[in-house]
Amino acid sequence: MKQNRREFIKRSGCGLGMAALATQFKHFGLMSALAQKADDSQAKAPDDYRALVCVFMVGGNDGNNTVIPNHNSTQLSNYSTYYNIRNADGLAIKQNSLLPISVPRMGGLSYGLNPNLGSITHGINGGIYDLWARGKMSIAANVGTLVAPMTKTQFYDDTVKKPYQLYSHADQLTQFQSGRADAQTFTGWGGRIADQSAARDNPNALVPMITSISGAQLFTAGEDTFPLAIVNAQTSLSQVLNPQGFYGTAISRAQLEAFNELRKQNLDGNFVAAASNITEQAMQANSALSTFQEISVPFPNTNIGNQLKQVARMIKKRADLRVNRQIFYVQLGGFDTHIAQIVGQGTLLGQFSQAARSFYDEMVKQGVSDKVTLFTMTDFSRTLAPSGTGANVGTDHAWGNNLFVIGGAVKGGDFYGGETSNGTPCPSLILDGPDDADHGTGSRGRWIPTTSVEQYAATLAKWYGLPDSDLPEVFPNIENFPVKNLGFMQA
Repeated sequence: MKQNRREFIKRSGCGLGMAALATQFKHFGLMSALAQKADDSQAKAPDDYRALVCVFMVGGNDGNNTVIPNHNSTQLSNYSTYYNIRNADGLAIKQNSLLPISVPRMGGLSYGLNPNLGSITHGINGGIYDLWARGKMSIAANVGTLVAPMTKTQFYDDTVKKPYQLYSHADQLTQFQSGRADAQTFTGWGGRIADQSAARDNPNALVPMITSISGAQLFTAGEDTFPLAIVNAQTSLSQVLNPQGFYGTAISRAQLEAFNELRKQNLDGNFVAAASNITEQAMQANSALSTFQEISVPFPNTNIGNQLKQVARMIKKRADLRVNRQIFYVQLGGFDTHIAQIVGQGTLLGQFSQAARSFYDEMVKQGVSDKVTLFTMTDFSRTLAPSGTGANVGTDHAWGNNLFVIGGAVKGGDFYGGETSNGTPCPSLILDGPDDADHGTGSRGRWIPTTSVEQYAATLAKWYGLPDSDLPEVFPNIENFPVKNLGFMQA
């Protein structure tokens, strides 16, 4: 294939550009993770491996149809309470189709998971449902964006600071990913963890601490470190960082050699040296990824399945990539279910469940199921009261939600989180009740969170290895909450 000089320069200069910047931008000039706290260079890197995997459900998953009361207790909101509010408009899930779970914190009362989270008819395995009974999955209940703990009285007090732009998709998604509900920021809590720990924990890594399989995201952005962004498993891991614009011909190989020689010239300037270093690191990462051993567990051929499959491939390459700690981001969209929620949400939860179960099983095969923790986040929950009727029934934007945490290091089979007005983590399903942010005859059922995003994230970060002294740097509002560790992770 013939190329003129302009094409060669263009491809040489740009072919590695984005991959290099995404892979090793931390080396640019002195904006390096090496310029973190002075004692980082003296700290010993961890001798084990740990990873966090964030699954973001974009649009606001309806927590009320994800975790449902499955009991008849008169002391707490029961199935009848839920059914009476949702059934007339066609939004209630039939009790005999729920996947029952026993909850020790609730005195052993039964709750039910959405049937799409475990039915064997939905894919290649039984989904995540049986991980509950095996103690490998927990639920953080009524989690949401908060500046500080809040009651209904405080919510209607104009002097109390609240999350900005409550119920707004863009703002609430940003606050979940940034870990801040009091101010806008250009960094995410995943990125800030990397800022604090990448140089210490991954001193010889060939890739950044954070990898996104879903493009650039606020969650992955730090001040000193930038994420690696790669495509899903439909592209081989050996191709995700392969230099573009070079081919297998003799002339192409010669051009690549010439490009490599050019990168060794004029290194006296800081900018040129930094750019050369970036490219070199990207090419080292590409070389490390050029061969890999395929994972052994089959994954569903869905978008979320292919994202988690690529994460599993990266984890299997951890030794070659010289990483001790990694954070991954994947996402599943479509949860903004104003209409047709029963089918729409059910399909998405089924896709998540099958992919997450394949991922967990692969971690077991790799021998790191207790070293890798998958967790969910989403914009917000949705109103208990339906919007629309029949096939078009849906819900509107709400607040506190139920989130899943899955892995061998999870203290599974229970609910975690702050207590609502009834003394449990599960709000009372009463419109205009003490846990409902709405007030008056138009109340829809928007639960005031009793657990903040910061508390949820800090619990994960502490297990990951973030020292207590670094928590305020990553979560500036964590001191507003008396409980900083929700307890759903083992030490």
